[in-house]
Amino acid sequence: MSKSRTFLTVVADSDGEVFEHPDLLMAGMNGLSLCRPQAEELIPLPEGSRLFTIPNTPPIGFDRRSGQQKTVGRMPKSWGGGCLQAVSAFVTPGFTRTLLPAADYLNKPVELTLWSYTAVGWCVEEERFYVAAVRVDRNRQWEPEHFDDRKLEPLVRRRLANEADNRLLEQLSRCALDYHCFAAKNLFFGRWEAPLPCSPACNAQCLGCISLQDEPKACQASQDRIDFVPTVDEICALAVPHLEKAENAIVSFGQGCEGDPIMQIDIVCAAVRQMRRQTDRGTINFNTNASIPGAIDQLAAAGVDSIRVSLNSVQERFYNAYYRPRCYRFADVLESIRRAKQHGLFTMLNYLVFPGITDREDEIETLLKRVEDTGIDLIQMRNLSIDPLLYWSTLGAEGKGIGMKKMLDLLKQQVPRLQFGYFNRTRENFYPRGFENDWPLPAQL
Repeated sequence: MSKSRTFLTVVADSDGEVFEHPDLLMAGMNGLSLCRPQAEELIPLPEGSRLFTIPNTPPIGFDRRSGQQKTVGRMPKSWGGGCLQAVSAFVTPGFTRTLLPAADYLNKPVELTLWSYTAVGWCVEEERFYVAAVRVDRNRQWEPEHFDDRKLEPLVRRRLANEADNRLLEQLSRCALDYHCFAAKNLFFGRWEAPLPCSPACNAQCLGCISLQDEPKACQASQDRIDFVPTVDEICALAVPHLEKAENAIVSFGQGCEGDPIMQIDIVCAAVRQMRRQTDRGTINFNTNASIPGAIDQLAAAGVDSIRVSLNSVQERFYNAYYRPRCYRFADVLESIRRAKQHGLFTMLNYLVFPGITDREDEIETLLKRVEDTGIDLIQMRNLSIDPLLYWSTLGAEGKGIGMKKMLDLLKQQVPRLQFGYFNRTRENFYPRGFENDWPLPAQL
């Protein structure tokens, strides 16, 4: 870390009040391995990010005097002697975390909720928070300042009144108002990327699924899954006006409030064909686990522009441990990616990243092979939202990685054409001139 700056551990008392610990230097975790953050792994806390506690879990740092690792579960008696809790950051979209918060996960009393946990510290010299993250996307349309609920609610009520019979619109109104889904909000604001959930079914049982958790021991789903299959007309009634009128218009199948749209491929393809009969404007995107290669052929023929394939790892053992696929194999996913590129689709990975897994040497080596074999255009470096201990133990992982920033640098060095990002893109921005080689991105654009 830079000698000119001192980063202290951020802690919280039992009431959740956050403050820096004056005697504890900041630490982070790569997997479950404690480490000192490097200067290139830290940036000022981006606007719109949030801090929250890791409930009743002691923070870990390095003693400011001795430099030794130290777990601090209570405040000094001079402060009142109360309990201390570790603190995490939830970094605003567009940023990929480089380290997990340093906390005593082995002794935490609860299963943590489906958030992305990011190390945070306090810079003494600058008097502000820093987080372990790097910026990976230039798109600022997803920053929280653009999603004012005071403006949103009347738009939702007005549209529901005008299109009362559309079940999909009713579903997305809940997503916008109750679950605060930014994509759903975009539909009502009439701009950017809007969602088209369509599938209550899925052929995977993802450990961190946010819409369905069947196992009692699993973490609680953060929202309800759509419980019907919309008709082609219901889908197009939302999609076509958005494609025709919205700025930077994208409509995307495969959202957090559904299973996987590949399970409804006939409905999806019929809807896409109808959209394209009515307008050639805008971008149609398909987010999926890509478990059925033949469905990719159908999507390309129907007129889909881009596809985003979700993976937590490019290694089969880690993939199977998290996705727990039913009636498909990891090889099917790889074949689907190949077919997508063969058909000329802009092909992205929704890479669910986790320090200590994503930056492992064997993972990086395999990822480079997958990129070369399949022709992947862009990797969305999405922070995996899950309890770190649950994920680590389920995957049976050991050791640590080389560091997320080093991993990204290495990928760019080995495959200069490869693009990084966090969001889906319009057709006009699939191959932005110059941006593919503009790495690293500055934290503040």
